[in-house]
Amino acid sequence: MGFDLTSLLLAAAVSGACLSGLMIVAWLTAAGERFMITWALGALVVVGHVIAYWAHSASPSLWAGMTAIVLLPAGLMVLLASTYQLCKIPMPTRALATILAAYIFMALPLAAAGYDGVALILQNALATAFLTGSAVLFWRSRRESHGHMASLAFLYVLCGVSFGLCGVVIFYEGQWSIGYPPDNWAERLNVVVAVACTTAGGALMLTINQAMLARRHRVESLTDPLTGLLNRRALFSLYDDRLFGEHAAAVMFDIDHFKRVNDTYGHAAGDEVLRRFASALSRYSRPGDDPVRLGGEEFTLIMTRVTREQARAVVGGIAAAFAAESVITPNGEIRCTVSAGIGFGGHPATTLDEMLTRADRALYTAKKAGRNCIEADDLQLAS
Repeated sequence: MGFDLTSLLLAAAVSGACLSGLMIVAWLTAAGERFMITWALGALVVVGHVIAYWAHSASPSLWAGMTAIVLLPAGLMVLLASTYQLCKIPMPTRALATILAAYIFMALPLAAAGYDGVALILQNALATAFLTGSAVLFWRSRRESHGHMASLAFLYVLCGVSFGLCGVVIFYEGQWSIGYPPDNWAERLNVVVAVACTTAGGALMLTINQAMLARRHRVESLTDPLTGLLNRRALFSLYDDRLFGEHAAAVMFDIDHFKRVNDTYGHAAGDEVLRRFASALSRYSRPGDDPVRLGGEEFTLIMTRVTREQARAVVGGIAAAFAAESVITPNGEIRCTVSAGIGFGGHPATTLDEMLTRADRALYTAKKAGRNCIEADDLQLAS
């Protein structure tokens, strides 16, 4: 036994409402990405359209029909906004709002004048456009999560095509003035496809959110929260199994007399000094080098494909840039220097631990030499 349009509409409303509620709960409990709450709100607006459409089909009413005509494109535009958020692409808010407003100003007068069929053609055309726009964004962003993004693009295109078919059937049959919701094979197919695509799309959105949360937690676990640099765990995660030849180097940095800074100016000022050094370390290291905060006032820089002269130049630039920094506090101005030790890989190749040990040995020599200087494991460099 087949389902009538009313049963299909009720199934669509229940499915959309439940999925929206699930998305909201997941967003609240797991601190999900913003696109989730936007998607849930968009889906709820579409549910409002389905309810109005169902009421219009149960008892034809101009107001129910006009409400349904407004809510569908509005809800799909909010879903498009969630796609922009997910893909991290700036949304043309003004352009989309202008398109929606222009549609409303055309569709509502047509429906009020009795040309509801024409208004429905416009509704389905705009729905197809918004869904296709989302599909294009998903496809362009598929590198983030290829399988999930490509699947979402397919679902949105499929749903858009089903709305387009509804408009084509109305146009083909010349139903310019209907007075009640059309009930034909395209409308029934559209409801089935919309329910399936909404359910599958919501599940994919939840999966993508979980993947993004996992990725964010991993990044946070490998990042120093104060400076934004890689932390010790990240250093050994990246390099623990690698061997380093003669054209690799590890540089150990230690901010001179940092304890005195904390004792004299306070820990907030000390934190600002650490951030200033991290900034200099990032700005003056080469692309491909990895600056790391080991803890406290100790930092390291891993360099590959570098000569001894290049390493000296890079480290000297970092030290000079940091020495030029000035931190103003209520207790006075802070200027700091840094001591550095460079440890090189060898032949045969050495491990990260061995290279760091050489750099640490060179740093100890730099401190013994009076600080504010640079030493290497096998030669002295000018400060």
